[in-house]
Amino acid sequence: MQVRVGGAPFVLTRRTMVHTGPGLAPEAAARFREYVRRVGHLALGAPADGPGRPVGAGIYLRLDPRAVPQAEGYRLVVGPQRITLTGHDAAGVFYGLQTMSQLLPAGTGRALRVPGCVVDDYPRFAYRGMHLDVSRHMFPLPVLKKWVDVLALYKINTLHWHLTDDQGWRIEIKRYPRLQTVAAYRSETLIGHKKELPHRFDGQRYGGYYTQAEARELVRYAAARHITVIPEIEMPGHALAALAAYPALGCTGGPYQAATFWGVFDDVYCAGNEDTFAFLEGVLDEVAAIFPSRYLHIGGDECLKGRWQACPKCQARMRAEHLPDEHALQSYFIRRISQHLATKNRRIIGWDEILEGGLTPGTTVMSWTGEQGGVTAARLGHPVIMTPERYVYLDYYQSLRPTDSLAAGGYLPLSKIYGYEPVPAGLTAAQAGYVRGVQANVWTEYMPTPAKAEYMMFPRLLALAEMAWSPRAARNYPAFLARTRSHDRHLRALGVAANRTFDQLTDTLRTGPGGLPLLELRTSAAVGEIHYTTDGQAPTPLSPRYVGPLAVARSGVVRAGLFVGAARVQPLYAKEFNINLATGKPVVLAHPPAGSYAPSPAVLTNGVAGSPRYNDGQWVGFSGTDLDATFDLGAPQRITALGTNVLNYHWQKMWAPRELVFAVSLDGVNYQDVYRQTDFPINGINPVRATVAPVQARYVRVRGVSQGLIPAGEYGAGGKAWLLLDELLVN
Repeated sequence: MQVRVGGAPFVLTRRTMVHTGPGLAPEAAARFREYVRRVGHLALGAPADGPGRPVGAGIYLRLDPRAVPQAEGYRLVVGPQRITLTGHDAAGVFYGLQTMSQLLPAGTGRALRVPGCVVDDYPRFAYRGMHLDVSRHMFPLPVLKKWVDVLALYKINTLHWHLTDDQGWRIEIKRYPRLQTVAAYRSETLIGHKKELPHRFDGQRYGGYYTQAEARELVRYAAARHITVIPEIEMPGHALAALAAYPALGCTGGPYQAATFWGVFDDVYCAGNEDTFAFLEGVLDEVAAIFPSRYLHIGGDECLKGRWQACPKCQARMRAEHLPDEHALQSYFIRRISQHLATKNRRIIGWDEILEGGLTPGTTVMSWTGEQGGVTAARLGHPVIMTPERYVYLDYYQSLRPTDSLAAGGYLPLSKIYGYEPVPAGLTAAQAGYVRGVQANVWTEYMPTPAKAEYMMFPRLLALAEMAWSPRAARNYPAFLARTRSHDRHLRALGVAANRTFDQLTDTLRTGPGGLPLLELRTSAAVGEIHYTTDGQAPTPLSPRYVGPLAVARSGVVRAGLFVGAARVQPLYAKEFNINLATGKPVVLAHPPAGSYAPSPAVLTNGVAGSPRYNDGQWVGFSGTDLDATFDLGAPQRITALGTNVLNYHWQKMWAPRELVFAVSLDGVNYQDVYRQTDFPINGINPVRATVAPVQARYVRVRGVSQGLIPAGEYGAGGKAWLLLDELLVN
């Protein structure tokens, strides 16, 4: 991308005409005029195409693949008398028009100015995608069209439409009518998270489906905006809704019902039953007739193997095909589906679990569990779409607003998605060429309305769009933020309920003098002052002004606000501190923490407890290994109380320890056990608060015996259990 800014602007008025050159359909110009009318409140002149059209002031669109050699590329020249837009292809002209649209101010019906510039531009990645789950919650066709318009404005060219899952089947299949009457509905829906006790269901039947005519309409609408719609039909797992309609396709024969909450379930399609393949081939035949995309997504993720292990048909299939294990059986399943789709000149995309048992030739891997699946596939010469959960999952909460705690995953602020690099380190140049693009995923378990979905999607999708289109070296987060703020008016004009809290206060916590927590506050906002309180009261413009890191000397809540004049302009910041004898003391771990739960051991004594948002960076986790932590109080102290917090989320493979033991010592060699706990009944955070007989000690040791392997019948059975702990307390 090259941009040269300068010269007088081009002023759009009601007399401005858009001229389309040979080979270009007039619809591109018509959509640009509609955008200017809707966002700029200005009606441009009627088109003046055809023989004898005037040559003068106006906007001129033309094709010239020699002048612009890159696919989807364009050259935009803006001068005071005319704008010339040259595209490599129709998509290039379209994206040049989107750049012009982005450059326009959200106006008031008067003349609009396009800055004088020369832009030579083309995309970094050919695949720039958004995934949309409609199985959990579906949205009306007009809403989907609105979102397609916004995706097109920001040059996202793929909509990955997640149509089937355990919670509902959302596409009409004429050959199998029970998919419409049974699989499309669930009896009720869990309110909030499964982790919350008691579980609360709404008691309302929920469901519906898109007719084939509606799906075709969306495909046509998207194609006119250079967006390809790729459908996803999940297999062999995530099949409960389909099995509820056709129970003979499962290993046990049912009965089954569509899932009423998020999760991974034991019942999957029977891989030993020929009727399963006949059913799925029939489904895919109708799907392929609706969606002209070269690729169809077949899922392939989170397929538990327990039913296959116990199923005589599946075991017979393994013997007949000489398959060594159930992972190979999954590969066999995917290969058969791929071979059928190949007869229709289609290829498959699957989530990275399709690597299990070996990849079918021509398969594209969508790497979601992390980057390793994409790295492995690229090294094997397979196309890769990068969509790692921690960087591009838009169901992760994006701000510190309390309502965002209902998001399903961890923390994904705007800055994190913008800073993601889709080409993993360690790939050679040739291997990196297999990384075809990047995608953000919208999972809607906790997005029941269009407004909630839009709040979670925007402006983070703008960050994804820029990361997918622009060269890595061109990315500049402060400049992006400035553009994002200016585009808020554009999104409002398009009816998008975007999140506007990305400039909220954030923090960094360090250990300061005397071991006290040192709290640093910051914001990306261009204007405003931070005012704070330490007594738990809401700050006002008259509260102390933040000028530098705060040493937190006593327990309580620090609150802060960003003010412009008398108005607070971002959500209130709050952080609770528990200052005790352990705060700031060094911690030694006998076993290293693992995975995403391996912060500095200092978080165990930083005065801040981990929250239900388990990816908040406060939790220390051990995968299949025991906890053994020791900390030094610096001098003998009279101890009467000990404590910590244990996280127990089986749905995230997080298990409380079999037992937790506190011990104390004067010399760091000879320890005396003073407290033991074996019961952790809460499905969530279990606070451990022990009152002990007064004892003199300098060293405190806490040991937790890991669950080890996850028991049968539980999510992740047979895998290593996580043991998560945070904040060691001594009083």
